Amino acid sequence: MIQSIINKLLERRHFWRYATFSEIAELYTAKTVRVIALNIISGFTSVYLYREGYSLTFIMSFWTIFYLLKTPVIILSSMIVAHFGPKHGMLYGNLLYVPAMMALGSVNEFGVGAIIVWAIFVAFSASLHELGYSVNFSKIKNAEHAGRELAFMNIFIKVATGVSPVIGGLLALWLGLEAVMWIAAALFLVASIPLFRTAEQVETRQRFNVSGFPWRANIRNLTANLGVGYDAIATGTVWPLFLAIVIFSAYGVDIYAQLGLMSSVTIITALIASYSYGKVIDKNRGGELLKISVGFNGLVHLMRVFVNSSPGVIATNIANEVATTGHNMAFMRGSFDAADLSGHRILYLCLVDVMISLGAAIASATLLVLILLMGHESGFTVFFIIASLAVLQIGTANFRLYRKKLFDSVLY
Repeated sequence: MIQSIINKLLERRHFWRYATFSEIAELYTAKTVRVIALNIISGFTSVYLYREGYSLTFIMSFWTIFYLLKTPVIILSSMIVAHFGPKHGMLYGNLLYVPAMMALGSVNEFGVGAIIVWAIFVAFSASLHELGYSVNFSKIKNAEHAGRELAFMNIFIKVATGVSPVIGGLLALWLGLEAVMWIAAALFLVASIPLFRTAEQVETRQRFNVSGFPWRANIRNLTANLGVGYDAIATGTVWPLFLAIVIFSAYGVDIYAQLGLMSSVTIITALIASYSYGKVIDKNRGGELLKISVGFNGLVHLMRVFVNSSPGVIATNIANEVATTGHNMAFMRGSFDAADLSGHRILYLCLVDVMISLGAAIASATLLVLILLMGHESGFTVFFIIASLAVLQIGTANFRLYRKKLFDSVLY
């Protein structure tokens, strides 16, 4: 049903596309259902561990080690995607998340052992799926209308992201978070169904070869992803922990519903921003959008320091949505173009994931050191100040696509 609806929406506006509508709808559907499955639980993971008695020091140590060890997993996943194809990577990624959820749901019984098992499966699941999705989307996109393509994908993702935390929070309130983990596992299986229907769009049995990769032309674009990883941890891990420990510490079992509601109120803003930014990118203004959005996102992280109430949380979430949607879409468009030009699509996107993972490890280690030195509340405060500067790294990307467009606009 979801795929049929998406197919009808795309057919009216995407008449120029080379790939078939069923292939596009398949990719959108698989991604949307996965996002729903992921977001009914992922935003609560660290909070769940904290409320199960694990210290903030343990949690941030865990994430630091996790992202450092994820780097070789990403490289191995890239080899798998190169050999079997990106759709198979997405499929394997979805299936591997099922045992991950089962392991997380058994933390009460098996403790740290369950957390380790969960981390292993999550690392492979995330690496395989994200790389497969990026390779697939970068392959079937339309070069002239890629901004609109990103906008449509982002709209579907934002709808799923906006709805799922509320669903997950309410289910956690009524049934317990462990039940939500089992529901998420089932949804990951559902997300795999569309991937069985059509053939690979990318040549399979490729060799993962670094020979001839244009390192010099892409080093700035790749290292800019360190800021992407830092931003992801600041928003997706540290911010929920800050809300649960500092702002909403008095809440009981309904903390998950509260967090879910706070993260979902931005959905209208996200939809408007996605559609608008897609048009901006297709009008050759992606470079300007990237720089402005990154600067605004730095201010948003600084705003977090002063938040002490629910209205402040909502305002900050909305501002964050406007900022991150802008630089994420512009950055992704530039990355896809750079991957095309490199002649090593899978290797380039593999290196992107590696840099994001290293950025996330740096962010996790930063908070770990700060809370050891200053305690929880002061540690969070200084972390967000540092994050406001660290995310500016994203704006150092120097994509050839945006250099060319800027030159053309000045020339003509």
